[in-house]
Amino acid sequence: MPLLDWLNKNQALRTAGRVPFRLLETVSAHGDVGGASNDNWLIRGDNLEALKALLPFFAGRVKCIYIDPPYNTRSAFEHYDDNLEHSQWLSMIYPRLELLRELLAEDGSIWVSIDDNEAHYLKVVMDEVFGRGNFVANVVWQKKYAVANDHKTIAPMHDHILVFQKSAAWKRNLLPRTDEKDRQYKFEDDAGVFRASDYTCNKTFEERPNLYYPILQPNTGKEIWPSKTRVWAYSREEHQRHVAEGFIYWGKDGKGNTPSFKRYRHLLKNDGVVPQTLWQHEFAGHTDGSRKEVREVLGSQSLADDFITPKPELLISRVLQVATNPGDLVLDSFLGSGTTAAVAHKMGRRWIGIEMGEHAETHCLPRLQKVVAGEAGGISAAVGWTGGGGFRFFRLGEAVFEADGRINAAIRFPTLAAWVWYQETRTPWSMPPLGIEPTPLLGSHDGTAYFLLYNGILGDRRPQGGNVLTGPILALLDALAPPTGPRVIYGESCRLSPPRLKAAGIVFKQIPYDIRAR
Repeated sequence: MPLLDWLNKNQALRTAGRVPFRLLETVSAHGDVGGASNDNWLIRGDNLEALKALLPFFAGRVKCIYIDPPYNTRSAFEHYDDNLEHSQWLSMIYPRLELLRELLAEDGSIWVSIDDNEAHYLKVVMDEVFGRGNFVANVVWQKKYAVANDHKTIAPMHDHILVFQKSAAWKRNLLPRTDEKDRQYKFEDDAGVFRASDYTCNKTFEERPNLYYPILQPNTGKEIWPSKTRVWAYSREEHQRHVAEGFIYWGKDGKGNTPSFKRYRHLLKNDGVVPQTLWQHEFAGHTDGSRKEVREVLGSQSLADDFITPKPELLISRVLQVATNPGDLVLDSFLGSGTTAAVAHKMGRRWIGIEMGEHAETHCLPRLQKVVAGEAGGISAAVGWTGGGGFRFFRLGEAVFEADGRINAAIRFPTLAAWVWYQETRTPWSMPPLGIEPTPLLGSHDGTAYFLLYNGILGDRRPQGGNVLTGPILALLDALAPPTGPRVIYGESCRLSPPRLKAAGIVFKQIPYDIRAR
């Protein structure tokens, strides 16, 4: 597969691995943060480091990722540096895509909004990160409904949304049927309501000579032939079956010269519509409407207070209709004005949103508070949203590991436990619910049990106590989880002999030396 090359690409390939693992510090909780809302996280901080911090908790769990990265349009925005040189832009996006792929579930998908400045380069980069065979579609969204007559060349009217799946396990949903689709079923007979569809196909007589044959008009006796450049869509045998089963429509008076196929509404195999790659503004909204949405929900007085190009709630709802079901986890690491999180919340999805600047608190936080309170704008009426649920607000905190590899003294047990579990299993750690104290047993994976002796987890903070594997401590671990297979135990030191460890099926790993800081 051809690969894209650019200045400093080799450095970009190593960036994700070098990102330090940072603490996520809880700032506040809003609404009801129990149950499904436990995974609703708003994070302020650099999104590359925040994505790394999420891995121990959410790797392989995110069903849908939607991101709207800076478009590199060589123009200045208040909230973004969107004037990156081309190679810098590619070096910015590559490591983020790598970490996003780790967070994505095997049956998940990623949707990336972009314009023509970087769309075609981004496609090649995503081919490399996600695999060319996992490309799903390039959705073209009509973002404007009015043409700017002062444009010097050709007026841009659309954006791209590049869609990739994590693997072939991803299955798209059908979109709900609309009144417009139902209005196409305007004919009716004794068998039911139907629409008339073309009886020919886009093949020529030379390509499909077996589809070039005469059809008898039953009410006039006339012999009807198709055009040689557009023959019948069905074989003679299929046509005879259609005649016998009453699926041919000859017009209101039954004497038309062109047959049509009756597609009965009650015979639809599903009650939805297959998603298509062209999303017009009537279907998915437009940027003018989205600016009004943000202005109304945040109480802004002028466009100067708002984002230049927020995405409409209707657009994000279409993405989530295709890519997710209620209860699925949605991630947006370029949250902007908070649209993805707001829409996900209203649609009953769990969500994680990451924003770097002050507007994480000045825009996203108040917007999501209003959503919880029952904000009525955007898609609220369409989905019957009246409020509820909640979310947590985090800031990206200190690095878990010092520059020399030592563990930051401020780090508590759950943070290190999540990292150790992820390092060993490459899966997210299931943190105990609020109010339930963790134990040294992190869990079992592929038949191996993992333990962490750290931060006085057994109530003994003496150096020779609960953080050190001794005979009495091992007895406590055996009581906690009777040994049924191999065990990996992390601790500050070990007082047991190698033969005893081997006999007990234990691999001991010393903190911090056996913990990878990256």
